[in-house]
Parts: sequence; structure tokens; C-alpha cells
Amino acid sequence: MSLLIKNGRIITASDDYVADIFTEGETIRAIGRNLKLDAGQVIDAAGKLVFPGGIDPHVHLDMPFMGTYSSDNYETGTRAALFGGTTMVIDFILQKQGSSLHSALDEWKGRSNNNCIGDYSFHMAVTDFNEGSKREIKDFIEKEGITSFKTFMAYKGALMIDDRQMIGLMEEVKKWGGLINVHATNGDMIDYLVAKHKAEGKLSPLYHYLSQPEITEAEASERFTDMSFYTGCPGYIVHLTCEGALNAVRNATKRNQKVFVETCIQYLILDASLYEKDFEGAKWVMSPPLREKKDQETLWAGINQGLVQVVATDHCPFKWEQKLMGKNDFSRIPNGHPAIENRMELLYSEGVNKNRITLNKYVEVACTNPARIFGMFPRKGTIAVGSDADIVIFDPHEKHTLSAKTHHMNVDYSGYEGWEVTGKVKTVLLRGQVAIDDNKCMLKKGYGQFIRRSKVSQVI
Repeated sequence: MSLLIKNGRIITASDDYVADIFTEGETIRAIGRNLKLDAGQVIDAAGKLVFPGGIDPHVHLDMPFMGTYSSDNYETGTRAALFGGTTMVIDFILQKQGSSLHSALDEWKGRSNNNCIGDYSFHMAVTDFNEGSKREIKDFIEKEGITSFKTFMAYKGALMIDDRQMIGLMEEVKKWGGLINVHATNGDMIDYLVAKHKAEGKLSPLYHYLSQPEITEAEASERFTDMSFYTGCPGYIVHLTCEGALNAVRNATKRNQKVFVETCIQYLILDASLYEKDFEGAKWVMSPPLREKKDQETLWAGINQGLVQVVATDHCPFKWEQKLMGKNDFSRIPNGHPAIENRMELLYSEGVNKNRITLNKYVEVACTNPARIFGMFPRKGTIAVGSDADIVIFDPHEKHTLSAKTHHMNVDYSGYEGWEVTGKVKTVLLRGQVAIDDNKCMLKKGYGQFIRRSKVSQVI
């Protein structure tokens, strides 16, 4: 079918103008003023913002963790994403130690295939780098279209690899044109502090935060940037939270190094005081934890300085009964936070509406940079002739209140309950089809496509 969006204020990472957009099939066919084209459907977007579909490159759907699974599966998670203006997500496959990368891919495909409503891709988390997994890297990049590989510097015995493995993986990934994502925290130091606090009978959610002080993230971020610099492998730090870690990246720029940095919406607007709410603080138990007000200021500045390129979510929701697994022991609280539906509206309301970032920067960090870094641009992440017709029509003035009573994520609480937001997603297109309109999802599961990605460029 064809569709004509008229009179919208089109925002990309570089542009801001009023025009019409004509889509046909899955792509944008024409952009211009007063287009005289016959279309199967016409949408008047006068007074609205029109920007590319959001890309959230950090989500965990239907993920096994601590004996349970994250509560959003591929259907509910991608549907909730669409309601919030995110048309594309990148999830993480987790290799089991002792098993191959391909066996993990098959397991994740078993949960995702034909179940997604929005588009998706995968990062491959390498937890056991050996001669066997080394031989699989080329196939993942060249045959599977999975070009990014996650590593953990924490969670020893389950996910963590050591520095020797990290160097070997970096050299192999660089050889074939991929990128390393890293969870950069000092796992040994964290494990020591967790054990220390538990031995002292300090078991509330506050001690989750106190077991991961800023130095654990700053040290690991600096170590990772050094290894990335030595190998020449492109590096991307996921969910960076604090001043010390960003200063490690800032220092790396002094030797002309490029390190990609992602933060998450919660680290920009929430702080560690929430952990003082006795067990209710479990709602915000995630790793790394929420930080201090001064870190929020650093991250907003980092976005404007170009040091932070992406705002994601690390969406990994657990229902309250799952969080209660850690009622008497903070180390047993499943780590994760629901935000896949809230990211775009919160970032607009707290960022653009409060003059912390420009509209162009908003699109850059929420849509365009993820597409560029992860090999999907210009198919995704922009509004241009030939790009996928992934489009959000957004009312910048409409006020509404976030609540678990009205959100579409499969979780029975909100990390932003009662939060008044300015700016509302009104209509969403995914590859030319109306996905969200009048607060209804118009697509069925199975419409979402796996998006193969190209090799990584260090230049964005």
C-alpha cells in the first residue's frame, strides 16, 4: 500500500523542515512540499514532529537469568517498543560456557522467530572464547549479519571473560570487520564487596548499589579502552553510568582514540536515592546501578560533547514476584528495569523539552547513531528516499502520565510511576505499515523482520 504524511515537521540528525513524505511498499519514495501523489492513506501531521523510528540497541527479551526469564517476550517487548516509538531493537544472545556460539544462536532464534512485531537483530555475547568460538566469528559477521560481540568484565563463572580472552576476541573480531560491546565493571572487586556486605548482614537493595561503587566502572572502562586501543578493534561501552567511566573515555580521546559510548535513559533521570526505599528499591536494581546527581550532569554534557553517542534502555523487566526472590538477600534480586516503551518520550520530555539537548541531537542518539554504529544506516535511522518507512508522528505538546496501569510492557510496576511527560507518540509506521495508531497496535506478531547488519565503521 501507499501512504502520504502531509505537513509534518521532519526532524533528522541534521535536518529540520516542513514537508510531506510518500511511502510505497516498505520504503520512503518521495519527500517534498505539497506532494501531489495518490496514496491509499493520507495522514495530516500538521503541528506534529515527524522523525525516524527509534532504535534501541540494548534490550533483553525472554532472557534466562538467575533461574527465571525476563518477563517481556519477543511479542510483548517489541509491541511495547512500538507503542513508545521504537521500531527496531537489538537483543543479546548469551553463549553458554562450554557450548558453541551457533548453538546459542539457535536457542535464541527458537524464541524470536515469527514472534516479533517490530524489527530486531542480535548481538552475540561471547562468554567462552576458545579456538572453537574463534572459528565462528567470521560466519557470524559474513553469513548471519551479526557484527557486534558482547563481552562481560563481571559475572565470573557465568558470563565473564578474562583480559587474555578479551584480547584474542578483539583481534579476531577486528579481522572480519566487527565491533566489541562491553559490560565494563570490575567483577572481582564487586564480588568481594557483595560477599563482604552479606557477611555483615547488610542485605537490603541499598547494598546492591554500595557493592558497585563508581571506581568499579571507571577502572574497567579504562582497561577496556586500553585493550581496544592496543588491538585497534572498535569498542562500544554499553550502559555507561558515571563521571569516572566517561572520564576514561575522555582520556582515550587525547591519544586520538574513538570509543563508542551508550548510556540508558534511567541513568540520565533517576538516581541512587531510590535504593533507600527499603525493598521497593528492588524495582531499580540493575547493573551498573543508578548513580548520583553529578553523574546525570556528566552524561547530559557527554551527549552534547559527542562523547556519548547512544541512549538505550537495557530493558530487562521482571515482575514483582520475581524481584521478591531477593527479599532477604540483595544479591538474589533479578537485575533489570522496564523502559523499552518509555525511552523516546522520556528523552524528549527530559531532554528536548527541558533544553538539555536539541531536536537533532535527540534523533541522533535515539535513532541515527545506533543505525550507523551497528551497520544499518541509511536503511534505518533516518528519513530519506530509499530508507525503510520507519516513521514516528509525535505530538510535542501533549502531556500524559506514565503508569503500570496504562503501559504495554509485561511487568506489573513502572520505574516511572506517576511521572508526567510532555510529548506523546501518536502514530508509528514500520516498513510502510501503520503499526501504532489511536493507542492501538495494528500489526500481528511475525511482522517484525530480522535485520542483517553490515560490517562496522569506526566513523559516524
